[in-house]
Amino acid sequence: MFHNSDPSHNGILSHTTKCDSSDILGLGKITKEPATGIMFPQLCNGMTFAGCGVRVKWAIIKVYAVGTYVDPIAMSAVKKQGEQGITKALLDPHYPRTIRIVMNRNLSIDKYAKVIIEALEPRMNGEDLEKLEEFKNTIPPVDLIDGAEIEMTIRGDTMLYKNSTGGIGHIKSAVFCRALCDVYYGSDAVSPAHRDDVIKGTGGL
Repeated sequence: MFHNSDPSHNGILSHTTKCDSSDILGLGKITKEPATGIMFPQLCNGMTFAGCGVRVKWAIIKVYAVGTYVDPIAMSAVKKQGEQGITKALLDPHYPRTIRIVMNRNLSIDKYAKVIIEALEPRMNGEDLEKLEEFKNTIPPVDLIDGAEIEMTIRGDTMLYKNSTGGIGHIKSAVFCRALCDVYYGSDAVSPAHRDDVIKGTGGL
């Protein structure tokens, strides 16, 4: 549990512009999510950037940029299987990854909690639903502001969570972790552009 924090048919779509990468001042490749201008570094929590996208509401409101970082060694054999193999691995929480979210606008913490829980619940098929309440009850009561960052690192049956205030906690549930993977990499992903960019980027690692 934490020590200190959508349904795809919620009027929220994804932007389809390709992410742009460049080396800034020799500090390594920095990738700019083009719809928001938000930057993603090459490394996060010891993992390597694979792709990014944007979450858009009502086709005009760019809510946040989202990027995925993967373990290139864990993905080395999978990427040889092409898009299908990579997609299958992304849906499997046993392949470690960090999902990094950077807000592009202010958002109330109540709305954030409601949206993510509504995205997760139908994907959990009635199992481990108490983990949703655990997740909700441990989100700090601080509204998200433009530029706020959230990191979710998935490793097997454990999701390590770094909230926008820097607090770190965890949820231990294979069902929860698998549902979270489906939220971001499934056929009905909340940001198809992010999912597709991650699949392509993983293949190029």
